[in-house]
Amino acid sequence: MLVRDTPVGMEVLMLRRNLASSWLGGVHLFPGGAVDEDDALEAIAERSLARSDSEASRLLELDTGGLAYHVAAIRECFEEAGILLASRRDGGPIDFSDPATGKRFLEHRRALNAGEKSFPELCGEEDLRLETGDVHYFSHWITPEGSPRRYDTRFFVAAMPEDQSPLQDDIEVIDSVFIRPEEALERHHAGEIDMLFPTMKNLEAIARFETTGELISASDASTVPTILPKVVVAEYGVRILLPGDEGYETATGVSENVAFPDRSKRPEKAPE
Repeated sequence: MLVRDTPVGMEVLMLRRNLASSWLGGVHLFPGGAVDEDDALEAIAERSLARSDSEASRLLELDTGGLAYHVAAIRECFEEAGILLASRRDGGPIDFSDPATGKRFLEHRRALNAGEKSFPELCGEEDLRLETGDVHYFSHWITPEGSPRRYDTRFFVAAMPEDQSPLQDDIEVIDSVFIRPEEALERHHAGEIDMLFPTMKNLEAIARFETTGELISASDASTVPTILPKVVVAEYGVRILLPGDEGYETATGVSENVAFPDRSKRPEKAPE
C-alpha cells in the first residue's frame, strides 16, 4: 500500500485490473504479486542495506526468506505502477524528473514486463540500493479453505517517494488513482468500484490514521496476526467470519456439496 499525505488527508494508491483478466477483472487493488525466485538471490540481498534477511524473516515470523517478500513488494510496485523504492548505491535519489533518467527507467520497466530483463539485471545495470527499510509489514491474510484459488498474502505499507508519479502498465493494470481510504470504501459500497474483502479490511485499518507517519509508526510497533477467514452458509447465502467473530471457532466452512462462492462466476446481467 503506497500512501501519501495531502491537504485533504492521507491517500493510498489503488490500481484497477484489466477488464479482460480471467481472474479479478476490473477489481481495484494494491500493487502486488507473487514472490519470484530471483527476489531471494544473494545478489539482490546485497542491495538491501537497511534490512537483512534475518531481520525481515523475524518480522514475518519465518525461519528464512523474509527479505524476498520486501524485494517482491519493491519489484511489483515498479512493474505495475512505475514506482521505484530504490536509490543510488551511494544513497542519492534517482531523479525521474530528469528526461534521460526517466526515459531510461521507462525502458527498463518495459523490458521487465516483456520478460526481456530480470529485476536483478536492472539492479546491477543501475547499481541500485533497494530501500527495503521503507517497506513496513502491515497484515497477513490467507484465503479461506475451499476457495478454488488460495493465497497466502503479506500486505506492506510504504510512503510514496517524492517526485515520482504512478503510471499503470496498461497490461495487467488499466487505471491508477490516489484516493482516501474512506472514499474508496464509500465508492465500493455504492457499487462504483469492486474490491476484494481483504482489500476492504486493509483500507478500514489504514483509514484510522491521519498521516503516513502515524501509519508507519503504528505498523512498526504492532505484532501482525495471521487472518484466516472462514466462509459459512447463512440463511440468505454465505457469511465471512473473521477470528474473534461469534461462531468462528466452531465454523467448519462450506461443505463439499455446497458450491464455494466464486466471484468469477457472476450472474449475467438481466436484459434491460
